[in-house]
Amino acid sequence: MTVLTRIEEQGCGCGSADHPGDLISIDEAVAQILRNAGHVRESEEVALAGARGRTLAEPIAAIAAAPPFDNAAMDGFALNTACLVGPGPWRLPVVTRIPAGQRGSEPLPMGAAAQIFTGALMPDGADAVVMQENVRRTENTIIVSHEILAGAHVRRKGEDMAAGDMVVPAGRTLTGRDIAACAAAGRATVCVRRRLRVALVVTGDEVNSPGRTLSSGGIWDVNTPMLSALIPAPEIELVDVLGFRDNRAALRQQLSALADEVDLIVTTGGISVGEEDHVKPALSDLGLDMVFSGVAIKPGKPVSYGRLGQAHWLGLPGNPLSAFVTWQLFGTVLCQSLAGNSASSPDRRHVVLSQELRHSYGRCEVRLAEISGFDSTGREIVRFDKTTHSGRVARLPAADGVILIPSEVEVLPEGALVEFQPFRD
Repeated sequence: MTVLTRIEEQGCGCGSADHPGDLISIDEAVAQILRNAGHVRESEEVALAGARGRTLAEPIAAIAAAPPFDNAAMDGFALNTACLVGPGPWRLPVVTRIPAGQRGSEPLPMGAAAQIFTGALMPDGADAVVMQENVRRTENTIIVSHEILAGAHVRRKGEDMAAGDMVVPAGRTLTGRDIAACAAAGRATVCVRRRLRVALVVTGDEVNSPGRTLSSGGIWDVNTPMLSALIPAPEIELVDVLGFRDNRAALRQQLSALADEVDLIVTTGGISVGEEDHVKPALSDLGLDMVFSGVAIKPGKPVSYGRLGQAHWLGLPGNPLSAFVTWQLFGTVLCQSLAGNSASSPDRRHVVLSQELRHSYGRCEVRLAEISGFDSTGREIVRFDKTTHSGRVARLPAADGVILIPSEVEVLPEGALVEFQPFRD
């Protein structure tokens, strides 16, 4: 019970500073990204219908009241409830017909009714609408058999939003819901941050394009198609995808050119400490300002982040699962922050383990997991793999996200709570 309480109250435990060497925790890496990323300054005006997924640069205020006038909430008959005196039923003559879009009509005489349609302007002198299903009509007369309250089935002017009301704040990545509110506020266009320009650089002598004959000692290139699919978004433009052999001079030249053209350079491979890992040395030659180099995580320990001139650099490991996981944990946060999204922190929640979990002490482990249902109290249950292999991706299609196993935990019982981070793809 002590373990369960600790995990539930303190999160995954990955914020601990007790990590080997110069490695930092997952949460500290995210915090450093958020402190250093900033956001693009340039903005542009785009049509509202095409703004889904873009980050709002300026807040949206209502140009006018919505609705702009009192109107009928459904088809029926407008009347003044003051004329319904004494015991019913009440017989009222129908003196006019008001369709939606009509500019207006004569004031409604006391004791009369107007046939009215959904969205139509309420006539002066009327304070309620009785549904057409609730009256009996004979030629030009309706019979109302039950009492109607003032305001029934009437949408009041400004009840949704008043002129000048703040509807959507700046920094929000627009959803269909936001676009609906912007349209109701009278906006045809919105001012959004310009799209991020991102370049992807995949390194490794051993990688071969899928579909081609494998070279001796070669493997299929998973990272290029995987990240080419993951990176682009409404607010992100993948402007270049490059593959490089393990050559320091060539990398240095290309990375220098990219730093002048893009907001973010994403590399895969070449960031460990081997003799054939040339990405960090090439960046160091160019004067990289390293923010962090390595995170206490399994898989994905070498993941690194820094600044090269005005560009940001995110170095992902070469193993495909490591590249996928570290992009989900760090790349998505970095891009959201650069895009100016005010809600750029990781989206995590607690879930319940479906079985006992075992873990090697030392680093926070990120393990593939899938939501498998709910327990008797309505909490989500996750199934998960018993081990993590950084080069294996066959289990990815079945996974909904990852569980974060605290570095100091060796065993968690079935039913324990752990943090879960869903995938964004």
